[in-house]
Amino acid sequence: MTGTRGQVLVGLMSGTSLDGVTAVVVRFAETEGRTAVELLAQVQRPYDVPTRERLATALVGATPSEYTRLDFALGGWLAEAAIAAIAEAGVAREEIAAIASHGHTVWHEPPHGTWQFGQPAVIAERAGIAVIADFRVRDLAAGGQGAPLVPLADAALFAADTHWRVLQNLGGIGNLTVVPPRGVLEGVRAFDTGPGVAVLDGVTRLLRPELPYDVDGALAKAGRPIESVLEPLLADPWFEAPPPKSTGRERYTPVFIASFIERCRAARAGVRDEDIVATAAWFTARSIERAFVRFIPEPVEEVLLSGGGVRHPVLREAIAMVLSPRHVRPFDAVYFDGEAKEAVAFAYLGWCHLMRRAGNVPSATGARGARLLGAWYPA
Repeated sequence: MTGTRGQVLVGLMSGTSLDGVTAVVVRFAETEGRTAVELLAQVQRPYDVPTRERLATALVGATPSEYTRLDFALGGWLAEAAIAAIAEAGVAREEIAAIASHGHTVWHEPPHGTWQFGQPAVIAERAGIAVIADFRVRDLAAGGQGAPLVPLADAALFAADTHWRVLQNLGGIGNLTVVPPRGVLEGVRAFDTGPGVAVLDGVTRLLRPELPYDVDGALAKAGRPIESVLEPLLADPWFEAPPPKSTGRERYTPVFIASFIERCRAARAGVRDEDIVATAAWFTARSIERAFVRFIPEPVEEVLLSGGGVRHPVLREAIAMVLSPRHVRPFDAVYFDGEAKEAVAFAYLGWCHLMRRAGNVPSATGARGARLLGAWYPA
């Protein structure tokens, strides 16, 4: 398993937004002490409604039979996405050093445990390529949060040369990485900021079952956020807890979503669905603002947004407004499609595993030290 320079890996990600599977094929190489990344292919496989409902149900409780079936089924879906990405890249399977799979987080409760679906043995069997998976557990075992794990990739691959930069992800959960100039690891910090699109999408789906999410931000654009709802929600002690910290859908459950809607309806007479969706978008923006005010003293000049939430214009503009005068723009304005970023990050963690390098940043996760992440599943 010893790595060499110029290796090609596949990265697989199924995020908490429940959008679908992302597969990428990436080449990593080192030049002059820095790591270069080349995105060779990217494949998006959206979940259909029944699949999304199966995953959502698993997050709030299911039978051991359903958990087992879903773990194996997701392994198959991930394998199919990996095979499709390899075909698109035009790379021979023999050239792929490994598949690095994050899987899909079912439950994340540090320090007690973390659980990702997407059986790695199934991926290895179907694809005929070795798999590196279970990235979070070793950091958790070492006293860390097991999240966020993208900071090492953020620092190595996406640092600016001359200024401080924050990379803010807007998946189901929001998380950020503070990256100093040239990605000096000693200055890197990262933590979850709260909801990304988990509440926004959940509210939309409950109010408008025919919609997978607020398409083009149409509902939020037509609404007016309810400020009196936001302040009590932002008073949650979790937002005041100092990093390192992480959260997940175990906090933003269907019960939370239903309660959010009822809070909005009780707060103002004549509240429309559009107002509730707009309030959900501003909940995410204001939680990110709070994270910056409370926990980021660094002179950050630029914020790059990635993840599915970047497609929501109201959310994107709200974040730009609350973080002004910092320059806020989409990740793909500087690099490649931001939807690929987290899958690329886990491909990088797989590369670090092959190179026998630590994959966590203890200052971000709170672990007792740097650890080699991931477990090896041979082809």
